[in-house]
Amino acid sequence: MLLIFSASTDVGSERRTSRFIGPFLRWLVPGIADATVDRVQYTVRKAGHVSEYAVLAALLWRALRRPAPGDRRPWSRRTAAGAVALAALYACTDEYHQSFVATRYASALDVVIDSVGAAVGVALIWLAGRCRKRW
Repeated sequence: MLLIFSASTDVGSERRTSRFIGPFLRWLVPGIADATVDRVQYTVRKAGHVSEYAVLAALLWRALRRPAPGDRRPWSRRTAAGAVALAALYACTDEYHQSFVATRYASALDVVIDSVGAAVGVALIWLAGRCRKRW
């Protein structure tokens, strides 16, 4: 959560992240159109939202479940939903925090993207458990 909070400051602003994504794309593909660079930067930034909230939800799921060594309890939808809900709630507070940062803005779309990322994180845990025949 501290990592997400720090990325919600000017450090994670579009102005700062475009300093390395844009030049890298221009080095990789000389002559790339500015519109394409903008689309790729947007996609990379949103993929960052999905991945950071997937990790957060996975950690929250583990914390809520409190597993013990050799734990073979079945999958709990309640625990999974709790982890996603807590991550979504944190996404709301994160966007609220961004509304106070001059170079950032709050976005309801980002909350949705973050929540989808949280659901993906918990779904990956479920899938891993199914593949390992744990539930």
